[in-house]
Amino acid sequence: MTEHQISRRRFVGAAAAGAAGLAVPGTARADGHGRSHRRRRHVDVAIVGAGFAGLAAARAIAAQRRSVLVLEARDRVGGRAWNRPLGDGEVSERGATFVGPTQNRILALAKAVGVRTFPTYDTGDLLYIAADGHRLRYTDTGPTGNAPPDPAILGDLARAVVMLDTLSKDVPVAKPWTAAKAAEYDSQSVQSWAAAQGFSPAFDALLPVLTRPTWGAEPRELSLLFTLGYIAASGDEQHPGTFERNSETRGGAQQDRFVGGSQVVAEKVARALDGRVVLRSPVRRITQRGGRVRVEGDGPAVTAKQVIVAIPPALAGRIDYDPLLPPARDQLTQRWGQGALTKVTAVYPKPFWRDAGFAGQLLSTNGLISVTFDDSPPGGSPGVIFGFVGGDQSRAYGRLAPAERRTRILAELAGAFGDEALHPTTFFDTPWSEEQWTRGCPVGIPAPGTLLGYGPALREPAGRIHWAGTETADYWQGYMDGAVRSGERAAAEALAAL
Repeated sequence: MTEHQISRRRFVGAAAAGAAGLAVPGTARADGHGRSHRRRRHVDVAIVGAGFAGLAAARAIAAQRRSVLVLEARDRVGGRAWNRPLGDGEVSERGATFVGPTQNRILALAKAVGVRTFPTYDTGDLLYIAADGHRLRYTDTGPTGNAPPDPAILGDLARAVVMLDTLSKDVPVAKPWTAAKAAEYDSQSVQSWAAAQGFSPAFDALLPVLTRPTWGAEPRELSLLFTLGYIAASGDEQHPGTFERNSETRGGAQQDRFVGGSQVVAEKVARALDGRVVLRSPVRRITQRGGRVRVEGDGPAVTAKQVIVAIPPALAGRIDYDPLLPPARDQLTQRWGQGALTKVTAVYPKPFWRDAGFAGQLLSTNGLISVTFDDSPPGGSPGVIFGFVGGDQSRAYGRLAPAERRTRILAELAGAFGDEALHPTTFFDTPWSEEQWTRGCPVGIPAPGTLLGYGPALREPAGRIHWAGTETADYWQGYMDGAVRSGERAAAEALAAL
Protein backbone atom coordinates (compact mmCIF):
# COMPACT_ATOMS: atom_id res chain seq x y z
CA MET A 1 0.00 0.00 0.00
CA THR A 2 1.41 3.40 -0.94
CA GLU A 3 1.64 6.37 1.40
CA HIS A 4 -0.85 8.16 -0.87
CA GLN A 5 -3.37 5.34 -0.42
CA ILE A 6 -2.85 5.33 3.33
CA SER A 7 -3.40 9.09 3.53
CA ARG A 8 -6.67 8.88 1.58
CA ARG A 9 -8.03 6.23 3.90
CA ARG A 10 -6.89 7.64 7.19
CA PHE A 11 -7.78 11.31 7.09
CA VAL A 12 -11.43 11.97 7.96
CA GLY A 13 -11.62 15.42 6.40
CA ALA A 14 -10.04 14.62 3.04
CA ALA A 15 -13.42 14.23 1.36
CA ALA A 16 -14.20 17.87 2.13
CA ALA A 17 -11.38 19.15 -0.07
CA GLY A 18 -13.57 19.29 -3.17
CA ALA A 19 -16.26 21.26 -1.36
CA ALA A 20 -13.70 23.73 -0.05
CA GLY A 21 -12.31 24.48 -3.52
CA LEU A 22 -8.87 23.50 -4.79
CA ALA A 23 -5.87 25.85 -4.75
CA VAL A 24 -3.51 23.22 -6.10
CA PRO A 25 -4.33 19.52 -6.17
CA GLY A 26 -4.63 18.31 -2.60
CA THR A 27 -4.98 21.78 -1.05
CA ALA A 28 -8.22 23.23 0.26
CA ARG A 29 -9.00 26.93 0.13
CA ALA A 30 -11.27 29.05 2.30
CA ASP A 31 -13.80 31.10 0.34
CA GLY A 32 -13.41 34.74 -0.63
CA HIS A 33 -14.96 35.92 2.62
CA GLY A 34 -12.40 34.06 4.71
CA ARG A 35 -14.84 31.25 5.61
CA SER A 36 -14.27 27.60 4.91
CA HIS A 37 -17.23 25.65 3.59
CA ARG A 38 -16.55 23.04 6.26
CA ARG A 39 -16.40 24.96 9.52
CA ARG A 40 -15.49 22.33 12.10
CA ARG A 41 -12.72 19.79 11.94
CA HIS A 42 -11.47 17.30 14.54
CA VAL A 43 -7.94 15.94 14.10
CA ASP A 44 -5.12 14.50 16.12
CA VAL A 45 -2.74 17.35 15.22
CA ALA A 46 -3.42 20.83 13.85
CA ILE A 47 -0.53 22.71 12.25
CA VAL A 48 -0.24 26.46 11.78
CA GLY A 49 1.74 27.34 8.64
CA ALA A 50 2.39 25.50 5.36
CA GLY A 51 6.02 26.41 4.89
CA PHE A 52 8.60 23.63 4.83
CA ALA A 53 8.37 23.19 8.61
CA GLY A 54 4.60 22.75 8.69
CA LEU A 55 4.52 20.52 5.61
CA ALA A 56 7.35 18.31 6.87
CA ALA A 57 5.54 17.95 10.20
CA ALA A 58 2.26 17.06 8.49
CA ARG A 59 3.98 14.51 6.27
CA ALA A 60 5.60 12.82 9.27
CA ILE A 61 2.30 12.71 11.18
CA ALA A 62 0.32 11.38 8.22
CA ALA A 63 2.93 8.64 7.76
CA GLN A 64 2.03 7.42 11.25
CA ARG A 65 -1.65 7.20 10.25
CA ARG A 66 -2.67 10.09 12.47
CA SER A 67 -5.13 12.73 11.27
CA VAL A 68 -3.65 16.17 10.63
CA LEU A 69 -4.75 19.50 9.17
CA VAL A 70 -2.50 22.40 8.12
CA LEU A 71 -3.88 25.95 8.21
CA GLU A 72 -2.01 28.42 6.00
CA ALA A 73 -2.66 32.18 5.94
CA ARG A 74 -1.40 32.71 2.40
CA ASP A 75 -3.02 31.59 -0.83
CA ARG A 76 -0.04 29.32 -1.48
CA VAL A 77 2.23 26.86 0.26
CA GLY A 78 5.99 27.24 0.72
CA GLY A 79 6.33 30.10 3.20
CA ARG A 80 9.59 31.86 2.45
CA ALA A 81 10.04 29.68 -0.65
CA TRP A 82 8.12 31.35 -3.46
CA ASN A 83 8.52 30.89 -7.22
CA ARG A 84 7.96 33.63 -9.79
CA PRO A 85 6.87 32.24 -13.20
CA LEU A 86 8.91 33.61 -16.11
CA GLY A 87 7.00 31.98 -18.96
CA ASP A 88 7.56 28.77 -20.90
CA GLY A 89 7.56 26.81 -17.66
CA GLU A 90 10.61 28.55 -16.20
CA VAL A 91 10.73 30.22 -12.79
CA SER A 92 12.89 32.39 -10.56
CA GLU A 93 12.92 32.03 -6.79
CA ARG A 94 11.69 35.10 -4.94
CA GLY A 95 12.85 33.65 -1.62
CA ALA A 96 14.69 30.51 -0.53
CA THR A 97 16.87 29.28 -3.39
CA PHE A 98 19.92 27.21 -2.50
CA VAL A 99 20.83 23.85 -0.98
CA GLY A 100 24.21 22.35 -0.26
CA PRO A 101 26.26 19.66 1.48
CA THR A 102 25.03 18.44 4.91
CA GLN A 103 21.54 19.84 4.24
CA ASN A 104 20.32 16.28 4.32
CA ARG A 105 16.69 16.65 5.36
CA ILE A 106 15.55 19.05 2.64
CA LEU A 107 17.45 17.00 0.07
CA ALA A 108 15.79 13.81 1.30
CA LEU A 109 12.37 15.48 1.16
CA ALA A 110 12.97 16.71 -2.38
CA LYS A 111 14.11 13.26 -3.49
CA ALA A 112 11.03 11.69 -1.91
CA VAL A 113 8.70 13.86 -4.01
CA GLY A 114 10.77 13.59 -7.18
CA VAL A 115 12.50 16.99 -7.37
CA ARG A 116 16.07 17.00 -8.63
CA THR A 117 18.88 19.50 -8.02
CA PHE A 118 21.30 21.16 -10.43
CA PRO A 119 24.52 23.10 -9.74
CA THR A 120 24.38 26.84 -9.14
CA TYR A 121 26.15 28.47 -12.07
CA ASP A 122 29.65 29.45 -10.92
CA THR A 123 31.79 29.15 -14.03
CA GLY A 124 33.80 32.28 -14.70
CA ASP A 125 35.16 35.23 -12.78
CA LEU A 126 33.74 36.84 -9.65
CA LEU A 127 33.52 40.59 -9.01
CA TYR A 128 34.30 42.69 -5.95
CA ILE A 129 33.52 46.40 -5.67
CA ALA A 130 35.19 48.18 -2.76
CA ALA A 131 33.76 51.09 -0.80
CA ASP A 132 35.83 53.53 -2.87
CA GLY A 133 34.39 52.12 -6.10
CA HIS A 134 37.45 50.07 -6.98
CA ARG A 135 36.36 47.11 -9.16
CA LEU A 136 38.26 43.84 -8.82
CA ARG A 137 37.76 40.84 -11.12
CA TYR A 138 39.07 37.51 -9.81
CA THR A 139 38.61 33.74 -9.87
CA ASP A 140 37.59 31.53 -6.96
CA THR A 141 40.08 28.88 -8.08
CA GLY A 142 42.98 31.06 -6.94
CA PRO A 143 44.77 30.91 -3.57
CA THR A 144 42.16 33.10 -1.86
CA GLY A 145 39.16 31.05 -3.00
CA ASN A 146 35.90 33.00 -2.75
CA ALA A 147 37.61 35.83 -0.88
CA PRO A 148 38.49 38.88 -2.99
CA PRO A 149 42.29 39.16 -3.33
CA ASP A 150 42.22 42.74 -2.08
CA PRO A 151 45.18 43.36 0.24
CA ALA A 152 43.16 45.98 2.13
CA ILE A 153 40.78 43.30 3.45
CA LEU A 154 42.28 39.88 2.80
CA GLY A 155 44.36 39.52 5.94
CA ASP A 156 41.61 40.72 8.27
CA LEU A 157 39.00 38.59 6.51
CA ALA A 158 41.10 35.45 6.91
CA ARG A 159 41.76 36.27 10.57
CA ALA A 160 38.07 36.96 11.28
CA VAL A 161 36.95 33.69 9.67
CA VAL A 162 39.47 31.65 11.68
CA MET A 163 38.45 33.40 14.89
CA LEU A 164 34.73 32.91 14.30
CA ASP A 165 35.18 29.25 13.36
CA THR A 166 37.29 28.66 16.46
CA LEU A 167 34.86 30.41 18.82
CA SER A 168 31.88 28.58 17.30
CA LYS A 169 33.36 25.21 18.25
CA ASP A 170 32.67 26.03 21.89
CA VAL A 171 28.99 26.86 21.25
CA PRO A 172 26.66 23.84 21.52
CA VAL A 173 24.44 23.30 18.49
CA ALA A 174 20.76 23.97 19.28
CA LYS A 175 21.59 25.29 22.77
CA PRO A 176 24.03 28.19 22.35
CA TRP A 177 22.84 29.69 25.66
CA THR A 178 24.59 26.82 27.48
CA ALA A 179 28.04 27.77 26.16
CA ALA A 180 30.64 28.43 28.84
CA LYS A 181 31.02 32.02 27.61
CA ALA A 182 27.38 32.56 26.65
CA ALA A 183 27.00 35.63 28.87
CA GLU A 184 30.11 37.23 27.37
CA TYR A 185 29.12 36.48 23.78
CA ASP A 186 25.45 37.45 24.11
CA SER A 187 26.28 40.78 25.74
CA GLN A 188 28.02 42.06 22.63
CA SER A 189 27.13 42.54 18.99
CA VAL A 190 29.15 41.39 16.02
CA GLN A 191 30.06 45.03 15.45
CA SER A 192 31.38 45.57 18.99
CA TRP A 193 33.31 42.29 18.79
CA ALA A 194 34.88 43.31 15.47
CA ALA A 195 35.77 46.74 16.83
CA ALA A 196 37.71 45.10 19.65
CA GLN A 197 39.83 43.10 17.19
CA GLY A 198 41.46 46.12 15.58
CA PHE A 199 40.43 45.33 12.02
CA SER A 200 41.13 47.85 9.25
CA PRO A 201 38.55 50.42 8.07
CA ALA A 202 38.33 48.51 4.77
CA PHE A 203 37.29 45.36 6.62
CA ASP A 204 34.83 47.33 8.73
CA ALA A 205 33.18 48.44 5.47
CA LEU A 206 33.07 44.83 4.26
CA LEU A 207 31.50 43.37 7.40
CA PRO A 208 27.92 44.59 6.72
CA VAL A 209 28.15 43.11 3.23
CA LEU A 210 28.59 39.71 4.88
CA THR A 211 25.75 40.10 7.40
CA ARG A 212 23.09 41.77 5.22
CA PRO A 213 22.40 38.87 2.82
CA THR A 214 22.89 36.17 5.47
CA TRP A 215 20.63 37.59 8.17
CA GLY A 216 19.03 40.73 6.73
CA ALA A 217 20.77 42.67 9.50
CA GLU A 218 23.62 45.02 10.29
CA PRO A 219 26.55 43.86 12.45
CA ARG A 220 25.28 46.09 15.29
CA GLU A 221 21.97 44.16 15.33
CA LEU A 222 23.50 40.70 15.63
CA SER A 223 24.33 39.01 18.90
CA LEU A 224 27.78 37.44 18.75
CA LEU A 225 26.36 34.36 20.53
CA PHE A 226 23.61 34.02 17.91
CA THR A 227 26.18 34.38 15.11
CA LEU A 228 28.49 31.76 16.58
CA GLY A 229 25.55 29.39 17.08
CA TYR A 230 24.53 29.96 13.46
CA ILE A 231 28.02 29.03 12.28
CA ALA A 232 28.11 25.97 14.53
CA ALA A 233 24.79 24.86 13.01
CA SER A 234 26.12 25.02 9.43
CA GLY A 235 26.74 21.29 9.25
CA ASP A 236 25.22 18.09 10.54
CA GLU A 237 25.78 15.47 13.23
CA GLN A 238 28.93 14.22 11.48
CA HIS A 239 30.31 17.50 10.12
CA PRO A 240 30.91 20.50 12.43
CA GLY A 241 29.62 23.78 11.10
CA THR A 242 31.98 26.33 9.59
CA PHE A 243 31.75 29.88 8.30
CA GLU A 244 33.00 28.66 4.93
CA ARG A 245 30.29 26.03 4.49
CA ASN A 246 27.66 28.64 5.26
CA SER A 247 28.99 31.29 2.90
CA GLU A 248 30.50 29.53 -0.13
CA THR A 249 28.97 28.30 -3.37
CA ARG A 250 31.06 25.30 -4.41
CA GLY A 251 31.07 22.96 -1.41
CA GLY A 252 28.84 25.34 0.56
CA ALA A 253 25.25 26.29 1.23
CA GLN A 254 24.83 27.91 -2.21
CA GLN A 255 26.09 24.92 -4.19
CA ASP A 256 22.84 23.67 -5.77
CA ARG A 257 19.31 24.65 -6.74
CA PHE A 258 16.08 22.76 -7.31
CA VAL A 259 14.85 22.07 -10.83
CA GLY A 260 11.58 23.99 -11.10
CA GLY A 261 12.40 26.25 -8.16
CA SER A 262 12.36 25.56 -4.43
CA GLN A 263 8.61 26.10 -4.01
CA VAL A 264 7.89 23.11 -6.23
CA VAL A 265 9.11 20.84 -3.42
CA ALA A 266 6.53 22.33 -1.06
CA GLU A 267 3.80 22.09 -3.69
CA LYS A 268 4.48 18.41 -4.26
CA VAL A 269 4.46 17.66 -0.54
CA ALA A 270 1.14 19.50 -0.25
CA ARG A 271 -0.35 17.47 -3.10
CA ALA A 272 0.68 14.24 -1.40
CA LEU A 273 -1.05 15.42 1.78
CA ASP A 274 -4.28 15.16 -0.20
CA GLY A 275 -6.65 17.76 1.23
CA ARG A 276 -4.91 18.24 4.56
CA VAL A 277 -3.75 21.80 3.74
CA VAL A 278 -6.27 24.68 3.87
CA LEU A 279 -5.15 27.99 2.34
CA ARG A 280 -6.29 31.54 3.16
CA SER A 281 -6.82 30.48 6.75
CA PRO A 282 -4.80 32.69 9.12
CA VAL A 283 -4.99 31.50 12.72
CA ARG A 284 -6.01 34.18 15.23
CA ARG A 285 -6.54 32.27 18.47
CA ILE A 286 -5.42 29.03 20.12
CA THR A 287 -7.28 27.83 23.21
CA GLN A 288 -6.24 24.91 25.43
CA ARG A 289 -9.11 23.48 27.49
CA GLY A 290 -10.08 20.08 28.84
CA GLY A 291 -7.36 18.05 27.19
CA ARG A 292 -8.04 19.54 23.74
CA VAL A 293 -6.81 22.51 21.74
CA ARG A 294 -9.09 24.70 19.64
CA VAL A 295 -7.53 26.58 16.73
CA GLU A 296 -9.60 29.42 15.28
CA GLY A 297 -9.17 32.08 12.64
CA ASP A 298 -10.42 33.00 9.19
CA GLY A 299 -10.69 29.39 8.03
CA PRO A 300 -12.16 26.30 9.63
CA ALA A 301 -12.25 25.99 13.40
CA VAL A 302 -10.19 22.94 14.33
CA THR A 303 -10.19 20.92 17.52
CA ALA A 304 -7.03 18.88 18.02
CA LYS A 305 -5.19 16.85 20.61
CA GLN A 306 -1.89 18.60 19.82
CA VAL A 307 -0.92 21.72 17.86
CA ILE A 308 2.29 22.62 16.01
CA VAL A 309 2.88 26.33 15.37
CA ALA A 310 5.29 26.36 12.42
CA ILE A 311 5.79 30.08 11.79
CA PRO A 312 8.52 32.53 12.86
CA PRO A 313 8.53 33.62 16.54
CA ALA A 314 7.57 37.18 15.59
CA LEU A 315 4.40 35.92 13.87
CA ALA A 316 3.67 33.26 16.48
CA GLY A 317 3.62 36.03 19.08
CA ARG A 318 0.72 37.75 17.27
CA ILE A 319 -1.67 34.84 17.88
CA ASP A 320 -3.98 35.17 20.88
CA TYR A 321 -3.38 32.29 23.33
CA ASP A 322 -5.73 31.13 26.08
CA PRO A 323 -4.33 30.51 28.59
CA LEU A 324 -1.49 32.94 28.03
CA LEU A 325 1.84 31.56 26.92
CA PRO A 326 4.49 31.04 29.60
CA PRO A 327 6.17 34.40 30.26
CA ALA A 328 9.55 33.27 28.90
CA ARG A 329 8.05 32.23 25.55
CA ASP A 330 6.03 35.43 25.26
CA GLN A 331 9.06 37.58 26.08
CA LEU A 332 11.11 35.64 23.54
CA THR A 333 8.68 36.44 20.72
CA GLN A 334 8.89 40.14 21.61
CA ARG A 335 12.66 40.09 21.12
CA TRP A 336 13.00 37.82 18.08
CA GLY A 337 12.23 40.06 15.10
CA GLN A 338 12.54 39.23 11.43
CA GLY A 339 15.50 40.24 9.32
CA ALA A 340 15.12 43.00 6.72
CA LEU A 341 15.81 41.62 3.25
CA THR A 342 14.71 42.45 -0.28
CA LYS A 343 15.48 40.27 -3.27
CA VAL A 344 15.82 42.12 -6.59
CA THR A 345 15.71 40.23 -9.88
CA ALA A 346 16.40 41.16 -13.50
CA VAL A 347 15.54 38.88 -16.42
CA TYR A 348 17.22 39.02 -19.84
CA PRO A 349 16.90 37.02 -23.08
CA LYS A 350 20.16 35.29 -22.20
CA PRO A 351 22.77 35.41 -19.39
CA PHE A 352 24.99 37.90 -21.20
CA TRP A 353 27.47 38.05 -18.31
CA ARG A 354 28.52 34.49 -19.08
CA ASP A 355 29.66 35.55 -22.55
CA ALA A 356 31.92 38.10 -20.84
CA GLY A 357 33.43 35.40 -18.63
CA PHE A 358 31.54 36.23 -15.44
CA ALA A 359 29.83 33.79 -13.08
CA GLY A 360 27.24 36.41 -12.19
CA GLN A 361 28.47 36.60 -8.59
CA LEU A 362 29.17 40.06 -7.21
CA LEU A 363 30.28 41.18 -3.76
CA SER A 364 29.83 44.92 -3.33
CA THR A 365 30.43 47.35 -0.48
CA ASN A 366 29.36 50.28 -2.62
CA GLY A 367 25.63 50.19 -3.28
CA LEU A 368 22.25 48.81 -2.32
CA ILE A 369 23.11 45.30 -3.50
CA SER A 370 25.50 43.28 -1.35
CA VAL A 371 25.76 40.11 -3.43
CA THR A 372 24.36 38.71 -6.69
CA PHE A 373 23.94 35.24 -8.15
CA ASP A 374 23.09 33.80 -11.55
CA ASP A 375 19.52 32.49 -11.14
CA SER A 376 19.04 31.27 -14.71
CA PRO A 377 17.20 27.96 -15.28
CA PRO A 378 19.24 24.79 -15.94
CA GLY A 379 19.13 25.35 -19.71
CA GLY A 380 20.55 28.87 -19.37
CA SER A 381 17.58 30.73 -20.87
CA PRO A 382 16.30 33.20 -19.99
CA GLY A 383 19.19 34.86 -18.22
CA VAL A 384 18.27 35.72 -14.64
CA ILE A 385 20.37 37.49 -12.06
CA PHE A 386 19.27 38.43 -8.57
CA GLY A 387 20.74 40.50 -5.78
CA PHE A 388 20.25 40.66 -2.02
CA VAL A 389 19.51 44.05 -0.48
CA GLY A 390 19.59 43.67 3.29
CA GLY A 391 19.71 45.48 6.62
CA ASP A 392 20.02 49.25 6.38
CA GLN A 393 20.12 49.03 2.59
CA SER A 394 16.80 47.18 2.50
CA ARG A 395 15.25 49.85 4.71
CA ALA A 396 16.66 52.58 2.45
CA TYR A 397 15.40 50.74 -0.63
CA GLY A 398 11.92 50.56 0.87
CA ARG A 399 11.78 54.35 1.08
CA LEU A 400 12.36 54.76 -2.67
CA ALA A 401 9.63 55.13 -5.26
CA PRO A 402 9.18 52.02 -7.44
CA ALA A 403 10.70 53.66 -10.52
CA GLU A 404 13.75 54.79 -8.55
CA ARG A 405 14.19 51.30 -7.09
CA ARG A 406 14.44 49.85 -10.58
CA THR A 407 16.75 52.58 -11.83
CA ARG A 408 19.14 52.26 -8.89
CA ILE A 409 19.36 48.47 -9.06
CA LEU A 410 19.85 48.28 -12.81
CA ALA A 411 22.56 50.97 -12.61
CA GLU A 412 24.42 48.88 -10.03
CA LEU A 413 24.14 45.75 -12.19
CA ALA A 414 25.38 47.73 -15.20
CA GLY A 415 28.31 49.05 -13.20
CA ALA A 416 29.28 45.47 -12.48
CA PHE A 417 28.43 43.54 -15.63
CA GLY A 418 28.04 46.13 -18.40
CA ASP A 419 25.40 48.35 -19.96
CA GLU A 420 23.39 45.40 -21.27
CA ALA A 421 22.13 45.06 -17.69
CA LEU A 422 20.17 48.32 -18.14
CA HIS A 423 17.67 46.63 -20.46
CA PRO A 424 15.98 43.63 -18.84
CA THR A 425 12.83 42.12 -20.26
CA THR A 426 11.48 41.91 -16.71
CA PHE A 427 12.45 43.42 -13.37
CA PHE A 428 10.80 42.57 -10.07
CA ASP A 429 11.59 42.83 -6.41
CA THR A 430 10.41 41.00 -3.31
CA PRO A 431 10.53 43.19 -0.19
CA TRP A 432 9.92 40.49 2.40
CA SER A 433 9.24 42.97 5.20
CA GLU A 434 6.12 44.03 3.28
CA GLU A 435 4.73 40.48 3.13
CA GLN A 436 1.91 40.29 5.67
CA TRP A 437 2.48 36.67 6.66
CA THR A 438 6.30 36.85 6.71
CA ARG A 439 7.23 40.36 7.88
CA GLY A 440 10.91 39.91 7.03
CA CYS A 441 13.52 37.50 5.75
CA PRO A 442 15.58 35.34 5.63
CA VAL A 443 15.40 34.44 9.33
CA GLY A 444 14.37 35.75 12.73
CA ILE A 445 17.05 37.72 14.60
CA PRO A 446 17.21 37.57 18.40
CA ALA A 447 18.45 40.81 19.91
CA PRO A 448 21.63 40.63 22.02
CA GLY A 449 20.78 39.14 25.40
CA THR A 450 17.74 37.23 24.12
CA LEU A 451 19.34 33.79 23.79
CA LEU A 452 20.87 33.97 27.25
CA GLY A 453 17.65 35.14 28.89
CA TYR A 454 15.02 33.23 26.95
CA GLY A 455 16.72 30.65 24.72
CA PRO A 456 15.29 27.56 26.47
CA ALA A 457 11.76 28.74 25.59
CA LEU A 458 12.50 28.57 21.85
CA ARG A 459 11.49 24.92 21.53
CA GLU A 460 9.91 24.13 24.92
CA PRO A 461 6.26 23.08 24.35
CA ALA A 462 3.57 25.24 25.96
CA GLY A 463 1.14 22.58 27.12
CA ARG A 464 -0.12 20.92 23.95
CA ILE A 465 1.49 23.52 21.67
CA HIS A 466 4.78 22.63 19.96
CA TRP A 467 7.04 25.05 18.10
CA ALA A 468 8.56 24.58 14.65
CA GLY A 469 10.01 26.84 11.96
CA THR A 470 13.56 27.27 10.75
CA GLU A 471 14.36 29.58 13.69
CA THR A 472 13.85 26.61 16.03
CA ALA A 473 16.11 24.19 14.12
CA ASP A 474 19.20 22.54 15.52
CA TYR A 475 21.26 22.46 12.30
CA TRP A 476 20.85 24.89 9.41
CA GLN A 477 18.54 27.36 11.10
CA GLY A 478 17.53 30.03 8.62
CA TYR A 479 17.59 27.56 5.71
CA MET A 480 15.07 25.21 4.13
CA ASP A 481 16.91 22.30 5.70
CA GLY A 482 16.47 23.81 9.15
CA ALA A 483 12.75 24.25 8.50
CA VAL A 484 12.35 20.59 7.54
CA ARG A 485 14.38 19.46 10.53
CA SER A 486 12.27 21.56 12.88
CA GLY A 487 9.03 20.20 11.45
CA GLU A 488 10.17 16.62 11.81
CA ARG A 489 11.28 17.25 15.39
CA ALA A 490 7.98 18.92 16.32
CA ALA A 491 6.05 16.07 14.69
CA ALA A 492 7.97 13.56 16.81
CA GLU A 493 7.09 15.57 19.94
CA ALA A 494 3.40 15.72 19.01
CA LEU A 495 3.24 12.03 18.14
CA ALA A 496 4.89 11.11 21.44
CA ALA A 497 2.39 13.29 23.31
CA LEU A 498 -0.51 11.54 21.57
